[in-house]
Amino acid sequence: MTVPPGGDDPAGPSRPASGRTRSRRWLARLSFALAFLGVAVIAVFAELKSLAMLGLGLAAVLLCLVAAFFAVSRRGPLRWLSLLAVILAPVTVIVVYAFAGLLWVAAASAAAWLLAGLTGHAALAGDSRDLPMREFPAVPKARRPFLIMNPRSGGGKVLRLGLPGKAAALGAEVFLMSDSEPVDVALVARRAVAAGADLLGVAGGDGTQALVAGVAAEHGIPFLVITAGTRNHFALDLGLDRDDPAACLDALSDGVDLHVDLGMIDGQPFVNNASFGAYAEIVQTPAYRGDKLGTTLNALPDLIQGERGARLSAQAGAVRIDAPHALLVANNPYGTGDIAGLGRRPRLDGGVLGVVAVTVATARQAVGLLRGRRAAGLRVLSAPAVVVTADAERIPVGIDGEAARLPVPVRCTIRPAALRVRVPRNRPGVPPPRPAISWSLLWRLASSQPGQVSGARRLRAGQRAAPGAGARSGAGGADAGVRYRAACRLVGYQPGVA
Repeated sequence: MTVPPGGDDPAGPSRPASGRTRSRRWLARLSFALAFLGVAVIAVFAELKSLAMLGLGLAAVLLCLVAAFFAVSRRGPLRWLSLLAVILAPVTVIVVYAFAGLLWVAAASAAAWLLAGLTGHAALAGDSRDLPMREFPAVPKARRPFLIMNPRSGGGKVLRLGLPGKAAALGAEVFLMSDSEPVDVALVARRAVAAGADLLGVAGGDGTQALVAGVAAEHGIPFLVITAGTRNHFALDLGLDRDDPAACLDALSDGVDLHVDLGMIDGQPFVNNASFGAYAEIVQTPAYRGDKLGTTLNALPDLIQGERGARLSAQAGAVRIDAPHALLVANNPYGTGDIAGLGRRPRLDGGVLGVVAVTVATARQAVGLLRGRRAAGLRVLSAPAVVVTADAERIPVGIDGEAARLPVPVRCTIRPAALRVRVPRNRPGVPPPRPAISWSLLWRLASSQPGQVSGARRLRAGQRAAPGAGARSGAGGADAGVRYRAACRLVGYQPGVA
């Protein structure tokens, strides 16, 4: 890969790469200065009380985590006592700090650490400039678009916003789903293609979108997403405007295509994820729709203690995952800005499945979650395929939020670039992912100097070991490729340029 002379942004030149690197270097240094200030303000103003102050704060955090674990994994008086402890622990810390005259010290230290985190994120965020998915010309233009609309989705957005009439005015044929009878949307879509439809679209939930997307991919025609659902996870990761569903129809007149991957679970497509374990068990409880919180709190103790639900195991690429309480398999990995990596997917064309497995059987494992992705009870990885087995013949699965029961083993795979999604040329887009804080990477960035020859030499050696096609070479390949490109930008080295 040869980087354009104007910088490392493939979309075109902006500021010189050295200017961006210099700004990020100073942001990293500011992050360490703020972190030092957060420690220094306690040491200077709290003096000998600083150790007790830090100890009390840490003890409160640990107590909250342990109490929260017992609150969700037990019933009866122990649950209520645990909930009380979750509330009283931080209140007690605030009261003690206030009586000791240290409340402002704690607030100042917390503010310094918060700013250190923000500047650290800003310093590392420069590595995501090349993340937007590539756009392709929308050719040929759809002459017979066919749109399926669910009038119940999103609290009735379809009819309230007049989407059927607006779509018809643009030349689309609209199929309005019935309020009273179930509709086989995949069958409706296949019949439309057989009648000559050259574009399929959906205004509805992610589950409906996945079924129609599978038909569009099967016939090699474009797929249109209209943000009329409740959460619109797939639409958000495509960069669409979920506040204005009608704007999605602009793709019919002025659109571009995104070639995205399609997840498959036992032959059924999914656009977001398939979930196994606790969540899948809970959503299939008859009372869940009417009382989500109560049903969840009632089911979790049995699920965590292993008294309900199948015992799962999974093979994700070369990695074996035993007895997870919850397992999520996603169409491309989620971002890295939180403890489990869940939130939004910066790309939908990486060619790998994202896998998140959580096991929290004891209070010790709950406390261990403080270690983030290094926690013993948390596994976050990517793989080209995942096979889930269990000690039962059939297991519950949540497929894009829809409940199902599938025979084991359940096989999840991904079809790279199988789906051509037509989106408006002008749309909000996908914001750069919030990078996870890595103090070691920040330190290398803060201490680096322009023109570090030794770093470039190491990266040239790394280029031979991490080819650009690694994103589709197997488990972890995508992560390795991203880390390699990020490191190249970190020291200003341009792969492919002597």
